[in-house]
Amino acid sequence: MRIAMWSGPRNLSTAMMYSFGARRDMTVMDEPFYAPYLAASGVDHPMRDDILRAHETDPVAVAAICASEPRTTPHRYMKHMPHHMLPGFPMGWARDCVNIHLIRHPARVIASYAAKREAPTLDDIGFVQQARLFDALGGLVVDSTDIRADPEAMLRRVCDRIGLPFDPAMLRWAAGARTEDGIWASHWYGAVHASTGFAGAEGDLPELSGDDADLAAQAMPFYERLWQQRLTV
Repeated sequence: MRIAMWSGPRNLSTAMMYSFGARRDMTVMDEPFYAPYLAASGVDHPMRDDILRAHETDPVAVAAICASEPRTTPHRYMKHMPHHMLPGFPMGWARDCVNIHLIRHPARVIASYAAKREAPTLDDIGFVQQARLFDALGGLVVDSTDIRADPEAMLRRVCDRIGLPFDPAMLRWAAGARTEDGIWASHWYGAVHASTGFAGAEGDLPELSGDDADLAAQAMPFYERLWQQRLTV
């Protein structure tokens, strides 16, 4: 099985990668199209030069890896971001994957993202692109708030729906970095590196103002459309 988990930034995506990576039957890949996205778009991101030096920048080469069969384990889990898939990037590999779309309320995403990178745009947070990918690929929709509220129940549901036996190892992992982490982990993954499992239920929605509030309003229709399709316990 090859699982493609599609998620915008600041959305429990790394914790989910660590959860699936805790299984003995699973290898993981961390945002393999990030470097091709940076190279092709020219966008300025934290650690841009380091990422381009350390990771494959050819989207065709990356797509070939994503399409290949896992070699060391029965299954592979791939953490992907929808906005990394620029027009012209190969997408045929994804049609043979189990596609899962991880969503989070825009207010939570924007509040978290803005703490790491100033002035995010609608393109940066991936809601539009994720809705398009769902239309093209289908698959499961899972809200990160539901996972944090009851990790075991939701992960059991996800595993059941995709035909993968649930493994209790998915609920805990050792603190610290992983060899599979992208080089960008030192900037983005501080909280998850300090964790040993999923955080508890989220509190009230953050209050946004100004440009951040406007951005959340733009993203909400795309989030709500996917939210209506979400998997529930």
